[in-house]
Amino acid sequence: MSDKETDDFTRREALFYHSAGRPGKIEVVATKPMTTQRDLALAYSPGVAAPVEAIAENPSCASDYTARSNLVAVISNGTAILGLGNLGALASKPVMEGKAVLFKRFADVDAIDLELDTEDPQRIIDAVSLLEPSFGGINLEDIAAPECFIIEQALREKMNIPVMHDDQHGTAIIAAAGLINACLLTNRKLEDVKMVVNGAGASAIACTALIKAMGVRHENVIMCDRSGPIYPGRDDVDQWKSAHAVETEARSLHEALKGADIFLGLSAAGALKPEWVAEMKDQPIIFAMANPVPEIMPEDAKAVRPDAIIATGRSDYPNQVNNVLGFPFIFRGALDVRATAINEEMKIAAANAIAELARERVPEEVAAAYGKHQQFGNDYIIPAPFDPRLLEVVSTAVAKAAMDSGVACKPIEDFDAYRVFLKGRLNPTTAVLTRVYEDAKKDPKRVVFAEAEEEVVLRAAIQLRDFGYGHPVLVGRTEKVREALERLAVDDIDSFEIENSADSEHIPAMVDYLYERLQRRGYTERDVRRMVNQERNVFAALLVALGHGDAVISGLTRTFSQTAREINRVLDPKAGEIPFGIHMMIGQNHTTFLADTTINERPSSADLAHIAKETARVARRMGHEPRVAFLSYSTFGNPEGQWLENIRNAVHILDDEGVDFEYEGEMAPDAALNEKVMELYPFSRLSGPANVLIMPGLQSANLSAKLLRELAGNATIGPMMVGMEKPVQIAPMTATAPDVLTLAVLASAGVVG
Repeated sequence: MSDKETDDFTRREALFYHSAGRPGKIEVVATKPMTTQRDLALAYSPGVAAPVEAIAENPSCASDYTARSNLVAVISNGTAILGLGNLGALASKPVMEGKAVLFKRFADVDAIDLELDTEDPQRIIDAVSLLEPSFGGINLEDIAAPECFIIEQALREKMNIPVMHDDQHGTAIIAAAGLINACLLTNRKLEDVKMVVNGAGASAIACTALIKAMGVRHENVIMCDRSGPIYPGRDDVDQWKSAHAVETEARSLHEALKGADIFLGLSAAGALKPEWVAEMKDQPIIFAMANPVPEIMPEDAKAVRPDAIIATGRSDYPNQVNNVLGFPFIFRGALDVRATAINEEMKIAAANAIAELARERVPEEVAAAYGKHQQFGNDYIIPAPFDPRLLEVVSTAVAKAAMDSGVACKPIEDFDAYRVFLKGRLNPTTAVLTRVYEDAKKDPKRVVFAEAEEEVVLRAAIQLRDFGYGHPVLVGRTEKVREALERLAVDDIDSFEIENSADSEHIPAMVDYLYERLQRRGYTERDVRRMVNQERNVFAALLVALGHGDAVISGLTRTFSQTAREINRVLDPKAGEIPFGIHMMIGQNHTTFLADTTINERPSSADLAHIAKETARVARRMGHEPRVAFLSYSTFGNPEGQWLENIRNAVHILDDEGVDFEYEGEMAPDAALNEKVMELYPFSRLSGPANVLIMPGLQSANLSAKLLRELAGNATIGPMMVGMEKPVQIAPMTATAPDVLTLAVLASAGVVG
């Protein structure tokens, strides 16, 4: 697929993503009960009068009785939208909604986007400053320079809440963190380095100002714009550029770079030539942050200077300078101490905290969740954007800096308790899932989609390929699949691998293989040939069995049990194991794993113990320390019953094996999940609510999973099949394209299976 075709498909999928179901990406959800007349009376009239009067008497009470202290306004006028330029306030709304989603996703900060239809800085200042009673913080976004400088400065002076233009300061904080570590690795001191900044927009100026505040000397920094270095006396620069003018004989970027330690680029693709890099000092530090194409590609810089340390804004290279490492956690810390501003001390604290985190040993559970070993060095000077420790580390540093600099209205008294509080705000599963997608790109597998005539399946398969997660093998009638691809406006249909059971070159080998497996189970060769030709799940599984694919995905056109039966004719369980299914129920700040929800009707004690161990393994891969509860209607023998012995014996098996995770049972769900009920059983071995629930039988397991999915409203992944000799995933018949894609990526990445 050409770059244009990929862009066209991505555009179609992006429009579909934003329009499907409820349009947009955000909604308002009530946090208090709204069911009875009493609830409504308390929420509104007459009950609401009590907090109104309390706030009128003491304005600080607003943070106790309203959502203000956790609410940020994301504000833009659309004059500098991403890399798209001035497209107006309304066109900026999808980006601002996206920023609001990132606040919630990474730091549990509620955010509302507000688009202002004016390019007059004073009107923006007047409008935003009037919003102070509504919000705990203001995040300015995608406002063009130099107006953004005027607006931010005025709002910081007028408002008594944190205000930050993330395009400036977010990039600056992450870049500064990376430069701290790059200098450490190359034995440089900030006060001694010679740095060249290419670009003189909002981000470049903010980066330069922060780096100078952290110790780089003013006279050692040459800033270049389109006309070259900025020096005293140049008559074509504004007040913000002229603040960074230095005496220099250089009159071009090339001349400025000779002998430089650092190149910091926030300009345009290709602005840095490889031959110029060769003239920099040994072990040059290159931050090429133009997006989507950097000033120089890392491989081109490495070709002339293998000793270079390189960072970009891209996720497909090491050392990504990504604002999401900063702004959610900076606001989190600022909001939690009710800061009146985000000052230089807080920005420097954030940069140092991010730098220090990259130097720390990555805990084993984080490394396991990410699927790779990460270690401080030339290719790891900035933490991965989805490192779950960022919330705790950066928010704490920012909160401390706010207190030390005198802008905190509610100082934190116990930082150990605060760190625990932060850890509990987010669900590590969400970070790990994102990381799994990134890891899939590094070793893409061939995934066989057994029902490729279905639009939902094709959407997932196309995304698998076009985003680099794997190579789809499409099973179906050739013309029907091609017609479906054409309906989805795919231009390069011939580039897709389509396997048709009516004419595949693999059929003779498939028949031989399957007949040898089934001839003593009552099947004739004619039966087997008909099966291969007519049953898509059999054919798809045979592609994997014979090495023409690495994983198989099915389930949308037939029930789980029927699909599993057909695949089991071809593929076996892993040696010594039983296959079973896991439903993963994902909430805002917790994930619960339910097993076995699909296959084993009355599992034995040994089966239950095995299911517990394997589900605990999956939980760890998803970033959780497993706490396993064997569920029952009985809690530690009360009431007694005839179906308890196999559960108790499963616990004894784990006792004998000395497993390395918490487990307990038999116990009712409330004794496993409700902390108040758990207090009634102080002898329980669970240190907190269980996150792995082992069900006593298929009926209760399947019912529970489906009830929770329909009634609780949590996001659900699964059932995920575990224990087959080859990766097999059977999606629900109601699955969406994202559901199918997630199962395909989990299977190919080896997280389940």
